[in-house]
Parts: sequence; C-alpha cells; structure tokens
Amino acid sequence: MIRIYYSKTQKEAAEKCANVIAELLKKKKDAVLGFATGSSPVMMYRELINKCEAGEISFEGVKTVNLDEYVGLSADHDQSFSYFMHDNLFNHINIKEENTNLPDGLATDLEAERRRYDGVIESMGGIDIQVLGIGHNGHIGFNEPADSFSKGTALVDLTKSTIDANSRFFESPDDVPRRALTMGIGQIMQAKKIVMVANGTAKAAILEDAFFGEVSPKNPASILQFFKGEVDVFLDEEALSLIMERHPEAVIK
Repeated sequence: MIRIYYSKTQKEAAEKCANVIAELLKKKKDAVLGFATGSSPVMMYRELINKCEAGEISFEGVKTVNLDEYVGLSADHDQSFSYFMHDNLFNHINIKEENTNLPDGLATDLEAERRRYDGVIESMGGIDIQVLGIGHNGHIGFNEPADSFSKGTALVDLTKSTIDANSRFFESPDDVPRRALTMGIGQIMQAKKIVMVANGTAKAAILEDAFFGEVSPKNPASILQFFKGEVDVFLDEEALSLIMERHPEAVIK
C-alpha cells in the first residue's frame, strides 16, 4: 500500500520521514535500516542526528545496509557513498562502525563482491525500513531503467542522465564513475517497510508516473506499486505538484 504524504516544505517532509524511523527505533533497539544516498535524504538524516543527540533515539544496536556504491571509488573518496554516509549520518550518531555495510567500490572481483553483498543483506534477517530516494529517470538505488527488474545485488552501467545529474558533485563530468554496485529490486521489495523522500519540481513527473503509471522496469520505482507492505512517501509541495493536480484524492494532508 502506497501512502503519499503532503508537506509544504522539504524540511517538513524530512521531519515526517525521520519520525517514522524514530518510532521504529524506540520499539526495536536492534532494527535493521536500509539507507540511501543522494540529496533527497540529507535533511532527513539531519533530523535523525538531532533526535539522537537529544537522547530520543539510539543507534547503538542498529545495523544498516546501504543501497549502492560507485565502482572505482575508495571508501575515503569524498564522492563515495561510504564517505557520504559517514559525513551526513554515521559520524554524528552512536552507531557501531562494524554494524554499517556498503558495497566495496574497489573490489577487484566485482562478481564476488556482488555475491558477498547478497550474503550481507541475507544475514540481516530482513530490512525493517528501507529508505529510498528516486532518480530523475525513476531509478531506486542505482537500478537504472532496463528491460527487466534485477533480483540480487547488481553491477550496473549508469545511464547518461544519471551521470549528467551526478556530475555537479565532481570537478568534471569525466570524473563521474560509469558503473555502480546496487541492491537489486528484488532485495528492496523484500523489506518490511519502505519510506521514500523526494523534493523539487524536477521529480514531479517521474513520481506521478511511478505511482500512477504502468509498472515497468523502464521506470524502476513503479515496482513499488506491487509492494506488499507499506510504502510511505514524503514529498514537498513542488514534488507533489503533478500528483496533486491529477490525483488529489491520493494525497494525505
């Protein structure tokens, strides 16, 4: 079941999303959280940091798995997703380093790394909440538009639109990695609950298509229409613009 929540601002959407995660952590101290990178969840992570610093929640017993990592970047590269997670969340909360997990972008055997990460995810015993953003082309994780949905951890070639979108973080577009390791669609769909946060008018069209259009691997996020549990979607007014225009009855205010 997809529930789409209205927020006037990005901060309000982030607060609502963080509250869902916080409520889980208050009930389950050893929760397993699936995390995402990109601009969309940054403000939500700040809200979680604030709650941790205030003593409202603790990450001491929490385990995490991240959706993806660039191939070719070391964990300490300032554009790697490992660096992103530490800079935006892990370094500011009381989580144990050994309980955080990402694919290894420098693995010499990428097929072996893909299998290793499958094992890591399986060993968690189920992801309690998987955090998602959404790409301009509908990708979740780095599952790009394709002819089929991926099951397990996948080695993917990034599309030109994704490379172009991410080039703002690099000195040159040529520096953007061309491949990534990503949690598969099948693994995302096995989470117990999914939360998505997105903002801005640039995401409005792909969000409307993902939740109200045809379910197709050409828009990977559309598979969430088939999710058996709860998908809570937190969007600001701009990201919601087309959904509000065409499907106002679907929005929870």
